[in-house]
Amino acid sequence: MTHSTTAPNNSLVRFDRQMPAGFSTWLAKIIYPLGNYLVLPGFFGEIEIIGKEYIPQTGAVILAPTHRSRWDPLLIPYVFGPYVTGRSSRFMVSADEVTGVQGWFIRRLGGFAIDTNKPSIASIRHSVELLHTGEMLTIFPEGNIFRDGNLAPLKKGLSRIAMQAEAMKPGLNLKIIPVRFNYEQPIPKFRGRVSIEICAPLELQAYQQFATKTGAEKLHQDLTRSLEG
Repeated sequence: MTHSTTAPNNSLVRFDRQMPAGFSTWLAKIIYPLGNYLVLPGFFGEIEIIGKEYIPQTGAVILAPTHRSRWDPLLIPYVFGPYVTGRSSRFMVSADEVTGVQGWFIRRLGGFAIDTNKPSIASIRHSVELLHTGEMLTIFPEGNIFRDGNLAPLKKGLSRIAMQAEAMKPGLNLKIIPVRFNYEQPIPKFRGRVSIEICAPLELQAYQQFATKTGAEKLHQDLTRSLEG
């Protein structure tokens, strides 16, 4: 089995300059190389990445992946992280995941909590502010892990956040990148295979011609179609 990767090609990545606010620089210097070079290649027999041409190098971006395993958040930095783009993603995660030791790591590696059933105005505002500073934000639009391989109904918060961010800052040129995770087994096994398909971006400017509610619904439908494949 072989590894197909976006080829981390710069061992001198300056985490101190590229980590967004809230990141722990010293922890990132340990976790990112450990994940990219040891944990992920050591566990998976093959990591296939499709659609590398859609990987965003600059600008405000929302990564919108399907959620099939707890490996998903580790594979996002492998595909889109500092060794590939020179960037790191912030993660929106459900509040029940940001607890204990796991929560400590999540918060220091760019994660922030949100109540997926009733998102607060503060969490939505925080997401918009991150996008306005040109950051890359990961939101799992299904909300939870679904191992059956079928796309669950998407939460509508992602579309609303995206529409609000673009409307409040015209010319932001926000893009949503749908990402599909496909594991060889429903519960990934040692030396198994994972395929990560990066889909064509959805550009928010195309939805600004509609009223906010209508545009958000159209965006929601288009994202659903992209993730269904």
